[in-house]
Amino acid sequence: MARAKVRVRGILMAKANSHSGRAPGLSTWFAHFAQRTAHWTGHPAVFLLAVAVVVVWIVTGPIFDYSDTWQLVINTGTTIVTFLMVFLIQNTQNRDTMALQLKLSELVLAMSGAQNKFAAVEDLSDEELEELHQECKKRAKVTLDHLQQRRKGDSPPKPKARTAAQKAKTTVRRSA
Repeated sequence: MARAKVRVRGILMAKANSHSGRAPGLSTWFAHFAQRTAHWTGHPAVFLLAVAVVVVWIVTGPIFDYSDTWQLVINTGTTIVTFLMVFLIQNTQNRDTMALQLKLSELVLAMSGAQNKFAAVEDLSDEELEELHQECKKRAKVTLDHLQQRRKGDSPPKPKARTAAQKAKTTVRRSA
């Protein structure tokens, strides 16, 4: 746990040092803008504002005699907002997913006994992911079967105790 905190602190300090002395780039600016915009647009007040715009548009329908221009206004407005929001939401989603993957990778790497191959599983091909998925399903089934046996009161068969002669024989083979 302490190692993870030190590592995260080191990453944050390195990031801060890498930006010191130079102006933030377009990527940094866009990421900040996307995060702030996504946060802002997620507020209930913004939703109510959007509802108000639609209500005003509906109320003005009879005034403009439901003309093609009246319809074009709402269609154009929603298309532009949707088009721009797709990019902002995708950027925010990419950042959140990467942060989550990094956190999970750190946990996998920090756990003793965990298989480190899971730390970078997002980089595998679809075929490799499917193969790994099948392997995990098999392991999960073995674990489930073991738990069900324990619940029934049946314990899995224990390995037979080895005699001193068998142990000595194995030791001799390993050293040879």
